[in-house]
Amino acid sequence: MIEVIVQNREEAIEAEAFGAGRVELVTGIEAGGLTPSYGTIKSVLNSVTIPVQVMIRPNGYSHCYSEGEKEVILNDIRILSDLGGNRIVIGGITKDRTIDEELLETIIQQQPDIDITFHRAFEELSSQKEGYKTLAQYPNVKRILTSGANQEGQERITQLQELMRYSEESGPTIMPGSGLSLANIERIHLAVKAEEYHFGKAVRVEDDFSNHFSKEAIRSIAHVLERIR
Repeated sequence: MIEVIVQNREEAIEAEAFGAGRVELVTGIEAGGLTPSYGTIKSVLNSVTIPVQVMIRPNGYSHCYSEGEKEVILNDIRILSDLGGNRIVIGGITKDRTIDEELLETIIQQQPDIDITFHRAFEELSSQKEGYKTLAQYPNVKRILTSGANQEGQERITQLQELMRYSEESGPTIMPGSGLSLANIERIHLAVKAEEYHFGKAVRVEDDFSNHFSKEAIRSIAHVLERIR
């Protein structure tokens, strides 16, 4: 599964045409991704057949949310549901850097069929092992997006391998992301063998979110993943 970041209807249509298996819809990419407008969500949901995961994030500076921000999050999810969506990308943590279970439970109680990706707030946890165990208690949490604790090179691969071992027992899928490209996906996939990968600017022309997708990059990455199965 190749998931790519999109910012509007046109990008989502292009991503699907070029072979992406799923899209993550965001706005404010310069802030790491924020909740898109309802009009944008509706237009994307109505324009593609592949799954659309919608970023639910009210600000770009913290994953520790106030009560007011949590109410905004819940309202955004209600509206997403009204628009026909049930897939969200979210990450809430507490001040002591553990999973915000209260927020997670409230979201699931409000929308029992919701499909949740816990995003890279996961890397801010005091213990990723304990964080994984916590998320594994919630069947609605289908996957965790992580770069491997902001590591590089072999340290990144080692961390991803450890996380993959957790997921082999039971719990959310580990979806590597951030910094993935055609240049490194073969080495990472050989070591990690994840089932899903998340790509950002590396699948854009000139590695720039303001440009269109690169058909060649997406299809070349798909070819590498297919070859190494």
